[in-house]
Amino acid sequence: MELDGRTAVVTGAASGIGLALTERFLDEGMSVVMADIEREALEREAGRIEAAGGKVHAVVCDVADSNQVADLRDRALEAYGAVHLLCNNAGVANGRPNHKTTPAEWDWVVGVNLMGVAYGVSAFVPVMLEQGEGHVVNTASEAGLTSSPALGPYHPTKYAVVGLSESLFMELEGTPVGVSCLCPELVDTKIFESTRNAPSELGYRQPPSIPIDQIAELMGTTPLPPADVAGRVAYAVRSGEFWILTHQSTLGRVHNRNSRLNQLRNPKFGN
Repeated sequence: MELDGRTAVVTGAASGIGLALTERFLDEGMSVVMADIEREALEREAGRIEAAGGKVHAVVCDVADSNQVADLRDRALEAYGAVHLLCNNAGVANGRPNHKTTPAEWDWVVGVNLMGVAYGVSAFVPVMLEQGEGHVVNTASEAGLTSSPALGPYHPTKYAVVGLSESLFMELEGTPVGVSCLCPELVDTKIFESTRNAPSELGYRQPPSIPIDQIAELMGTTPLPPADVAGRVAYAVRSGEFWILTHQSTLGRVHNRNSRLNQLRNPKFGN
């Protein structure tokens, strides 16, 4: 799909990968509807981009609310008349083991990571099919391809996004609407501080800022700048590629996981 002159909608657009996607799409000649739940950050980044001449439209949106996602679609169409590219990118993590995650925490993580993607698909894909052109990029994670013992509900939601994306690709094959699934490994973002946007009733304290180098050491991987990820997404949309990976090591981890499955061996973290 050509990007120049088209319109993109990006959720989670006020920081991290979402902000990098916004800036890359603007460089490609697109108009961008920036959606985020964090009003202050969204207004700050959208204002900065507009001051530099970028064509953006900011919409505060909680993707876990289907009505707000439908409103996002309507406001995008009102602003630009069409939506050619949807990046269901918003995501959160709480970092607790499954058995220590409360029902309310499950509702929050599932609502953003999975239902936010599902609501985006339901709201925007019919528009793309009707206009005869479009592409959807769903942000999953390496955590949707292979598991660890530390990320609680993050893993099941990201596995679900991979499955949703694969089935959506097959459903839309032969139509003018493409699908890609982004499965980043470690990227220099604030995903580990995402409880800052959790509902107040969950009682989270303001999360500490964790240096990305410290996280990289724990994970045994190299953090990638968000701009590099955005470049890979732009390439995948142009070329119609489904899988978007950021680290070669992801394939090794997936191979190890699938090898154990093929041999009916119990799950194990690492090699």
